[in-house]
Amino acid sequence: MRIGVPKEIKVHEYRVGLTPEAVGELTARGFPVIVQSGAGAGIDFSDDDYRAAGAEIVAEAQAVFEAADMIVKVKEPQLHECAWLKPHQTLFTYLHLAADKPQAEALIASGATCIAYETVTDEKGGLPLLRPMSEVAGRMSVQVGAHYLEKAQGGRGVLLGGVPGVEPGKVAILGGGVAGVHAAEMALGLRADVTIYDISTARLAELDGLFEGRVKTAFASKAAVAAAIREASLVIGAVLIPGAAAPKLITRDMLKTMKRGSVLVDIAIDQGGCFETSRPTTHDKPVFVIDDVIHYCVANMPGAVARTSTQALNNATLPFVLKLAEQGVARALETSPHLQHGLNVAGGAIRHAAVAEALGLPFAA
Repeated sequence: MRIGVPKEIKVHEYRVGLTPEAVGELTARGFPVIVQSGAGAGIDFSDDDYRAAGAEIVAEAQAVFEAADMIVKVKEPQLHECAWLKPHQTLFTYLHLAADKPQAEALIASGATCIAYETVTDEKGGLPLLRPMSEVAGRMSVQVGAHYLEKAQGGRGVLLGGVPGVEPGKVAILGGGVAGVHAAEMALGLRADVTIYDISTARLAELDGLFEGRVKTAFASKAAVAAAIREASLVIGAVLIPGAAAPKLITRDMLKTMKRGSVLVDIAIDQGGCFETSRPTTHDKPVFVIDDVIHYCVANMPGAVARTSTQALNNATLPFVLKLAEQGVARALETSPHLQHGLNVAGGAIRHAAVAEALGLPFAA
């Protein structure tokens, strides 16, 4: 199997599908790897680093797509890249199709087998390939939220940790999963007043034990969320339903009750966002303001810390890449229910029930 790594082309996306170290693992096992020139340059992985790992370097992305049996990326392919895919090929990357019908239709038309990082599972029912980026995004959410709360950035002028004699800022985290936990850790480290909201009472009990009572927990009823956002300086949306569109937890009417200069960070924006007023932004223009509330909705948040993110992602994806290469895609999918859960598109059809439902398209088992 020939494995291809094109350069990412989303705005300010510097991550890369495979590091030179990961390429070395593949070439040592006899699998040819084709890497587009400059694919890792933004995070100081040079073409020479990839050559030293045994990769072939080509100038153009299309040449990577034409030569490879499996394409390993980070972000979803753009429409012109989808057009390069062929039925015999496999695409292994983040897809987030529930919020992107044009991409889904383009992948269906390609006939390729498309496995999404974000729906691959593990033996505990977790999402091992989403986890590292959720960790990064969770930690980043507090970092960027604190930045945009500064008055010079248009924010309320609140220091999350407060100072002696001045109360800390309130942080409301919607969702107690991986991203929510890492956001809470960072906010707690800044000495903020932190509350995590979730609809699972069992999860709330786990979180109470994990943080030893230092973080408040609350059931995420509509009334509780509405009350929380009226007082919070920073609201972090960290809700995930694997493969499906994110639920809208804050409506436009609710937004009007928030304090002027407060900040919303929507980690769920790749899945359509969990605020009604959310829309995807880029690292070039990361924020917009509605009703005096700052919205940060960057769809590739971890791309801002691309070297850390790439290394963390490769640690998680490499075992799956090796499995697909060594067993072949059909056999790997047959023997691994976890990879099977990652299958989103194949044979010109949607193969993931939650994605099909979100898009209103037929589901093929």
